[in-house]
Amino acid sequence: MATSKSKRGIILMNLGSPDSTSVSDVRRYLNEFLMDERVIDSPWLVRTLLVKGIITPFRAPKSAEAYESIWTKNGSPLVHITSELSERVAERTGLPTVMAMRYGTPTMETAYKQLLEIAPDVEDVVLLPLYPHYAMSSYETAVEHAKTYHKKGGYRFKISFVPPFYDHPAFIDALAESMRPAVSGNPAHILFSYHSIPERHIQKSDVTGTHCLKSADCCSANSEAHKYCYRHQCYVTTKLVAEKLGLPKERYSVSFQSKLGRSAWLTPATTARMNEMPAEGTKDLIVVCPSFVSDCLETLEEIAIREKENFMNAGGNTYQYIPCMNTDPVWVDAVVSLIGQ
Repeated sequence: MATSKSKRGIILMNLGSPDSTSVSDVRRYLNEFLMDERVIDSPWLVRTLLVKGIITPFRAPKSAEAYESIWTKNGSPLVHITSELSERVAERTGLPTVMAMRYGTPTMETAYKQLLEIAPDVEDVVLLPLYPHYAMSSYETAVEHAKTYHKKGGYRFKISFVPPFYDHPAFIDALAESMRPAVSGNPAHILFSYHSIPERHIQKSDVTGTHCLKSADCCSANSEAHKYCYRHQCYVTTKLVAEKLGLPKERYSVSFQSKLGRSAWLTPATTARMNEMPAEGTKDLIVVCPSFVSDCLETLEEIAIREKENFMNAGGNTYQYIPCMNTDPVWVDAVVSLIGQ
């Protein structure tokens, strides 16, 4: 027997943010984030020494300054935007909807409790990880974290997860429409900048063990590995959006941002491309970040501020960052479609 609409609930799950821009709060957040074994996949002792002994002590003060540059009267942009998105989804669906963060607050445990306070008789919960593409350090860790706390709490309601939506028509339509005002009639080159991940994560997620990063055209050659291949999925999103907008191949390119550490990560790196493109003749640039659906540190500070400075200092003429979809009505409609309403 199907569950009635009134007994369904929704959780939107995003990455997270420090509670404030204080160094102590940023340090606490970074420790939680970087100690995740799916983010830094080293043995626990090595990870602990690396994160708590080297990375966080040096990174926390710099990250606190970066957060200060984007902090608003409502606090963290990411958390505030996700909260607003939850409210709008609740309005559109008539279903109890709450948000959770993978790191920081509100926690997964808090989200489950809030949902039960709103709807004590909820029987089925749909959780949407707000990551379009599959990666062990984003989508996978979000799902496994939610499963762990669901089991730990002994909750009676069932929980299901919306799969990565990198090629879902509703997502592609919403992303294309968010870009259209900036790209229509504008001859500037369009850079699709995705969050980078270590190459070893791509290979670890390769269910065949023989496909990913084994050849130059691995992302375009058919393989069951693509179901879990972040790189392939980024290229698919780019292709579908470009087709939706009618962009010829010479109008756009792909890069990967936000590298951490010295190991091999996906390339070309966004920072490198910012320094190279003006010399290659690309003087006018539009940047969009499709791996993020909500503006955050990596888009507002890294792309909209720092990478703009890099591009302009390298000889660029114009630079425009296209904001994430955030709470755009077309994106709200897409979210409703993704959760099956």
